[in-house]
Amino acid sequence: MLVKRGEKMPVQLNDCPVEVVFSMLSGRWKIPIYRYLYKNNKPVRYGELLRHLPSISKKMLTEQLRELESDGIIERKSYPEPQPKVEYKLTSLGISMIVFLDEMSQWGEKHILPEIGGIQMRMSYPAIAQLSGDDS
Repeated sequence: MLVKRGEKMPVQLNDCPVEVVFSMLSGRWKIPIYRYLYKNNKPVRYGELLRHLPSISKKMLTEQLRELESDGIIERKSYPEPQPKVEYKLTSLGISMIVFLDEMSQWGEKHILPEIGGIQMRMSYPAIAQLSGDDS
């Protein structure tokens, strides 16, 4: 298919479940956000997420949360109060993902971390440290 200059490439629909799941979780901050919500096992406010992830910008956190919400992984609840209050929690779909994320973490610890060196990998890819539960 020929695309003229200035036109957008058409989005290709993919029916591969693995690619769909990876696209849902792609993004620098989605796994750390997911893991924090999972570990807390209760609704978490926006400001708490921002404090837990000090390197993330407000814009990026908002963007990642919106994407996770639109994919059905998290639920956003806002309270109409004088000081607006918004909380996020995992949906049942989001909670069900922990099984394969834990398996991916175990696979990474077994096959990737020994090959490159755990410390170097954890410094280069903090999401892996989040998945493995290493808070260092």
